[in-house]
Amino acid sequence: MPNALITGITGQDGSYLAEFLLQKGYRVYGVVRRASTFNSERIHHLLDEIEFIDADLLDQLSLLRALRLSRADEVYNLAAMSFVGTSFAQPVATGEYTALSVTRMLEAIRFVDWPIRFYQASTSEMFGKVQTTPQNEQTPFHPRSPYGVAKLYGHWMTVNFRESYDLFACSGILFNHESPRRGLEFVTRKISHAVARIHLGLQDKLTLGNLDARRDWGFAGDYVQAMWLMLQQEKPDDYVISTGVAHSVRDFVDAAFDYIGIDDWSPYVETVPQLLRPAEVDQLLGDASKARQKFSWVPTATFEDIVHSMIEHDIRQVAQAEESIKKVSYAFTTQPC
Repeated sequence: MPNALITGITGQDGSYLAEFLLQKGYRVYGVVRRASTFNSERIHHLLDEIEFIDADLLDQLSLLRALRLSRADEVYNLAAMSFVGTSFAQPVATGEYTALSVTRMLEAIRFVDWPIRFYQASTSEMFGKVQTTPQNEQTPFHPRSPYGVAKLYGHWMTVNFRESYDLFACSGILFNHESPRRGLEFVTRKISHAVARIHLGLQDKLTLGNLDARRDWGFAGDYVQAMWLMLQQEKPDDYVISTGVAHSVRDFVDAAFDYIGIDDWSPYVETVPQLLRPAEVDQLLGDASKARQKFSWVPTATFEDIVHSMIEHDIRQVAQAEESIKKVSYAFTTQPC
């Protein structure tokens, strides 16, 4: 039974990856940072199958301890301060958690006494102000946010440790990937959640920034399989993972409102300048030919599949939450004094 250590296991990708590896027969360890609360919503159904290790990306020794406790054969480094908008407000913290933490993990792997295969979660945001379209492994990088810059540091450190110390270290340059487990701070989930509330009569307006930004959106469940496949290859390398199809934020809004039967969504959507980024990335479109050729990876979910699954999930979730609130309110108001 191989052992896998996942940082960022409570996030969208971490939860799907943990499910995938457990199905493959792995013993899965998750790195969690000690806090007063533990956000286990995405992995609640897996709590009995995952072993958790307290560690912090800012603490080198705790990462080394996590490796020794897990005796990991594979390490998936998914943890980061990953919201692009917040990275402009907290550039230093973004550098610590998204950039320097990669070096700390690589150093820990270098110092243990057994071979480990390492996956680094890189991102299409490293391309930023794109030089060519579509983007592949040879496209020059030009990040346009502190998040993109920090991810680029981690990406090149992974390459450097691979070349300098002969580590089996891979970077997956993943384009945007969504699911019902996406955080509410991301524009796709913000849209699906708001449209669900509008459908249920609980919200009147959805506020957005740039409707014309175009992204290559895939399904997170497909993309974690690509992470695993990278570490099963004979030699380590870096791979772009994408669908090869780009849609605008406007397209996402169209598909979301269309699913609830609204053709003209203009009365429900307001664009506000405060939500525009200081430096915008206009379009990202990936070319995953290398991954397709090397290990036969192809996406299975369409853009419409992703949007519809997110809307369906949020309608159920919001409706259940409202029902719970009503029950609590009824119980409170009917209690005798």
